[in-house]
Amino acid sequence: MSTPSTQSTSLDADMVHRLKRALTTDSDGLKEILQDPSSEVLHAALKNVALSEEHLLQVLKRHDLTSTFLNAVGRHKLSEKSRICMATLAHPAVSPALVKKLLSRLHLFEVLNLCYLPGQSADLRMAAELAIIQRLPMAPLGNRISLARRATATVLQALFKEGHPQVIEAGLNNPKLQEVALYQHLNGSNATAETISQIARHPRWSQRPNLRRAILKNRQTPRVWFIQFLPRLPRTEARNLLHSQTLSARQKQWIRDVVE
Repeated sequence: MSTPSTQSTSLDADMVHRLKRALTTDSDGLKEILQDPSSEVLHAALKNVALSEEHLLQVLKRHDLTSTFLNAVGRHKLSEKSRICMATLAHPAVSPALVKKLLSRLHLFEVLNLCYLPGQSADLRMAAELAIIQRLPMAPLGNRISLARRATATVLQALFKEGHPQVIEAGLNNPKLQEVALYQHLNGSNATAETISQIARHPRWSQRPNLRRAILKNRQTPRVWFIQFLPRLPRTEARNLLHSQTLSARQKQWIRDVVE
C-alpha cells in the first residue's frame, strides 16, 4: 500500500513529465497537451517552439482559462495575429487592461466586427465602440463612409456629430441609426444646408415630427423645407417660429410667406 509521501512523489514526477512534454513535444503532441487541466502545463506550452496560431485558437476555446493565462497569451508574439486577438478578446475571462491592449492591434473594421460577435458582452462592445470613436479623427473619409453603413448606434452618433455630408448620406439607411443622432446633428454646429436637406428628403426620417421641428429651427435650413413642412405644423406652432432667436430675418420672411 502506497504512503502519502509515495503518492506525493508520484504526483510530482507526473507533473514534471507533463511540464517537460509541454515544453518539448511536437505540433501533434501540443494538441493533446493543450487539453491539460493544469494552468502550469498550459503556461509551459506557450514556450514551446512548435506552438502555432492554430494551437492558440484551439486552447482559447476553453472556458476554464484564467485571466493570468490570457495575459500570457497577450504577451506572446502570436498575439499580433488578428485571429488570436479576436479569440482572446471574445473570451469571458479577458481583463480590461488586455482588452485595451489588443484592440489597439486590430484594424478599424476588425474592431467593428467585435461589436457584432454572437454572445458578445456589453463591456467588450462598449470598449470596441470607444476604440472606434477615438480613431475617427485619423480615419480616411472612405473608411468613415464605410463605417457609417455598418456601424452601431453609438458609433453612428459620433459620425453624425462630425457632419460630413457623404458620411451622413451613407449612414441614413443604416438600420442601427437612431433618431437621437439626427436630432443632435440638426441642433449642432456642423449642420449645413446640404446635410439638413439629406435628412429632410429621406423617406424614413422626414416623417419624424421632432426632426421636422429641428429642421425648421435651424439657421442653415433652405427655403424649400419651410414650404414643405410648415403647412403640416399647427398654425400657432408655426407662428412661434417667428420669435426664434436662431432663425435669420430671411427665414422668418419665408415663414410669413407660408403662414400668412
